[in-house]
Amino acid sequence: MELIKPGRIFDFMRMRNFFLGLSLVLVAISVVSFFVPGPRWGTDFKGGTEIEVAFTAPVTMGEVREAVEANGFEGADVVALSDPKQPHRYLIRVQDVSTLSDATKDQLRQRMCFADGPKGEGCDPTTTPIELRFSPGGDKIAARYEGEPDVAKIREQVTGVAGVEIREGESGVLVVGVRDHKVEILLKSKGDQLLDGLRSKLGVDKVPARPLRVEWIGPKAGAQLRDAALKSIIVALFVIVAYIAFRYDIRFAPGAILALIHDVGVAIGAMILTNREITLSTIAAVLTILGYSITDTVVVYDRIRENLGKHRNMSFPDLVNLSVSEMLGRTIISQGTAVLSMTAFLVLGTQTIKDFAFALFVGIIVGTYSSIYIAAPFTEWVDRKFFASAKKEKAKPSRVRQQKRADVVV
Repeated sequence: MELIKPGRIFDFMRMRNFFLGLSLVLVAISVVSFFVPGPRWGTDFKGGTEIEVAFTAPVTMGEVREAVEANGFEGADVVALSDPKQPHRYLIRVQDVSTLSDATKDQLRQRMCFADGPKGEGCDPTTTPIELRFSPGGDKIAARYEGEPDVAKIREQVTGVAGVEIREGESGVLVVGVRDHKVEILLKSKGDQLLDGLRSKLGVDKVPARPLRVEWIGPKAGAQLRDAALKSIIVALFVIVAYIAFRYDIRFAPGAILALIHDVGVAIGAMILTNREITLSTIAAVLTILGYSITDTVVVYDRIRENLGKHRNMSFPDLVNLSVSEMLGRTIISQGTAVLSMTAFLVLGTQTIKDFAFALFVGIIVGTYSSIYIAAPFTEWVDRKFFASAKKEKAKPSRVRQQKRADVVV
C-alpha cells in the first residue's frame, strides 16, 4: 500500500522556522501549566483514600460531595465515571489516610493498659497486652497477651476511645493465635467511614452495602512514587540518547533528546490543561510515548544515514527532505493505526483507560510531528554549525591531490 508515490519529495525544511516557533509556544504553555493551574496529582502520588461507588439510585455530583464533607472530610474530590452498566458510578477521593492519629494511638495504649506507668483499674493479664501494633492504614490493631485474652473486655476498651469504631459483627475482634494469645482488632477504615457517611446522608436505598474498590496510600509513599516516576523518565531519556549517539552519530543525539523532551512536555501539559489526573498510569503512558517517538525518529535517522552515503553531493537540508518524504507513507500508516486505537479507548474505555489513552493520543501525534520538525531540523543545524568546517578541512587535501595529479599529467 503506497500513500505517497515514489520519487515525490516534500520541502519540509522550508517550514521549519514556523513549526519550531509553534513548538516553542506549546512547550511554554506546558511549562506555565505546571504552575497555573498545576498538575492534579492522583492518590498514587499525593496520598489519600479513594473509593469507587456504584449508587443504586440517581444522585448528583453535588449531593455526593455535600454528603462526604458533612461527615468531616474536607477537600473531597468527586468524579463521575462513565459506565453504561453502572450509570451512577462515582470516584470519591479524600486526603485522609489513617483513622488513627498519634493522639488516638496514645489514647488506645492508655485504654488497653499498654502505656508506661502504673496500670489503672481493670488491667489484668487478660486485658493487658505484652505487644501492641497498629497497621499503617489504621484499620487493624494486633495485640498479644500473656494469658487467654478477654475478647469482650478488649472490645469495651477500644470502643471507649472517641473516633475509633470496630467493624460490626463478631469478626471485629478475633483471636487469631490460640497458643500465643494473639488478637486482631479490625477497625472501620476511612473507606468504611466514607460509605457509612454517605449512607446516613443519602439513605440506604441509594448507597450500596460495599464499594466497588477501596485504595489508600500514605503521603510519604506517594512522594517516593512520584520521585521514582520522575527518575524513570530521566533515566529513559539518557539511555535513549546514549543509544542514538552510539548507534548512529553524535550529531544525531541532540535532536533526539530535544524531540523527546518536547513530546513529554507537551503531552503532560495537555493532561494538566484538560484537568486529567497524573497517576502511575500516566507515567506508564509517558514512557510509552518515549518509545513511540524515538522509534519514528530512529526510522527517519536511519534513512538520512543511508542517503548520506548515496547522495554525497546533496546538501543536508535536501537530504532531510528526501529522507522524510521517503518515510512519510510508512509513518502515516503506522502512527495512524495507533491513533485510531487510542481513539477507540478514548470513546469506549473507563476513566483510567481514557486518561492513559489521551496521553498516548497526544504523544503519538506530537511524536510524529517532532521527528519531522524538531529532530531532523535540529540535526541539520548541528551538522551546519559544528561539522561543516570539519568537512571543508577534510575536502581540502583531496583537492590538493587532484591538482598534483593534473600537474603530473601535464
